[in-house]
Amino acid sequence: MKPVQFLSNSAQISNIIKGLTISKSLFVSVMIIGEPHTGKKSLVKMLFPNSKFIDANNEEKMLKALDSYDEVIIYNFEEVVNPEMLNFENKRVIAIANKITNSSAIENKFAFIYHISPLREREEDVKLLTEYFSNSIKEEFSLDNIEIEPKYIDLSENIKSLKASIYKKLTLKSLTQKDIENLLFDYLYKSIDGNNAYREYLPLFEKPLIEAGLAKFKSQLKLSTVLGLNRNTLRKKIYELGID
Repeated sequence: MKPVQFLSNSAQISNIIKGLTISKSLFVSVMIIGEPHTGKKSLVKMLFPNSKFIDANNEEKMLKALDSYDEVIIYNFEEVVNPEMLNFENKRVIAIANKITNSSAIENKFAFIYHISPLREREEDVKLLTEYFSNSIKEEFSLDNIEIEPKYIDLSENIKSLKASIYKKLTLKSLTQKDIENLLFDYLYKSIDGNNAYREYLPLFEKPLIEAGLAKFKSQLKLSTVLGLNRNTLRKKIYELGID
């Protein structure tokens, strides 16, 4: 099995790793809390590669694992209704949760509680992960050296959306004119119908053309010349297409 890789330049993550490493030699219960896709599970897998991982959604398996093993990793721990009823005695338990509502019960149950911040609060990790995924994707698909502006990085779902947005942007930037024509063909082939399709789908071409022109030339006057349109016609199209 390929070793799990966890990348971070965050001081907070470094402290969590130190704490979890110490826990390896102790029979203690540890909780890691953080938004989905912040790297909690990957971090624990890296540090405890041979441990038994159990989904808390399956209560029967979770209880059986706690009876059978002295080291257990329980993820989706927020699904546990009564954590105080679980037997952690003489065991090393690492619990992973996206959120916690019954904080008092958790504080009584766990010796150490760590919080992993979302990526939007870990700028150093955003930079590191963007570079890592960009290089991996470029190598995988033999792409040229394409830079990605920070504004295109989606952090709404942390590492998951960051990686997806990089894939999307690198793919779009590497498309040829023929690729774009093929994409439009597939989309239009599935979509066109009725008796007004030309007018209905014309904005699909006009809107990105005008938006790109405005972004590039910063002037309606200049763009009207480049497009070969009357300035009033261009202004009307900008209004009709809802372009800011």
